[in-house]
This record gives sequence, structure tokens and C-alpha cells, in this order.
Amino acid sequence: MLKRGLPPSHPGEILKEMFIVERGLTITEVAKGLNMARANLSSVINGHLGISPELAVKLSEAFGNTTQFWVNIQNNYDLWHAEGR
Repeated sequence: MLKRGLPPSHPGEILKEMFIVERGLTITEVAKGLNMARANLSSVINGHLGISPELAVKLSEAFGNTTQFWVNIQNNYDLWHAEGR
């Protein structure tokens, strides 16, 4: 079995650092723009919830990337943890 190094970042951390902080946005602004509760977005950002397919669609529309981008980040994170690393 191949051992991989450090665990991948949680998708919420990537969302926060690369898409919210980089653009000078607040969690409240982004939650409102995504039409979701601030508490739910905060749970994703803090690593308590993952990015669902529905949220991936909203994020891709909001930030101009693909739904697959978000799904891949979540899948990589989930697989790394499922493999018991």
C-alpha cells in the first residue's frame, strides 16, 4: 500500500482561503449570494460539513469554475480519509 503524505485540505478551507478571503468577501455575503444559511456555510468552511453536489453547483456558478472542481476536491478529501491515512 502506498502511503501518501499530508492529508488534503478540507474543501471548506480551500473555499475560504482561495475564494472568500482572496476576494475580500465575508461568509455572510457569500452565504447570502449562495442562498443558504450562514451557519451551514460556516460549517463547511470549518470542516464540519462537506460540499454536497448541490452546493458544488452553486459554488461553480458563483465563482466561475466547474461543478466537477468542487466534487473532485471533496472526493479526494473523502477518499484520503476512507483509506485510513
